[in-house]
Amino acid sequence: MLSIVNFIREYFIICILNKNSEYCNGLKIKLSMDIKAFQNVDEYIESFPSDIQERLVAVRNAIKLTSPSAIESISYGMPAYKYKGKPLVYFAAFTKHIGFYATPNGHAAFAKELSSYKQGRGSVQFPLNKQLPIELIIRMVEFKVKEYNTK
Repeated sequence: MLSIVNFIREYFIICILNKNSEYCNGLKIKLSMDIKAFQNVDEYIESFPSDIQERLVAVRNAIKLTSPSAIESISYGMPAYKYKGKPLVYFAAFTKHIGFYATPNGHAAFAKELSSYKQGRGSVQFPLNKQLPIELIIRMVEFKVKEYNTK
């Protein structure tokens, strides 16, 4: 069962990434209450058990191989990647899933492929009890990179 802290954290992250106060229904929570401050992505990944670390490393490697020039950082308490100064993707580990955030347009383009996963606006949950769809993650990152290159 998803703990209340993880639920609030997930909801808060979605609200921040979407910058939509109507979607958040006035949620008022300080980020520092729910999210530990990590200095870098290595520290973030190392804070999880080894089986979760493997999944997080796989997502990280897929992003870095697909977009080597993306700048890696921690933003909103999770690994974040920027491309040409703009948010590319984020990801985070939760009790029962890996959250992946390619913002709303990154998800809309893959609606059919993502339909079997639980989703929120601009987020998708990849369950820990299923294989990670690395190829899909790569295609989503490629889509976002191409989108930024054509603007």
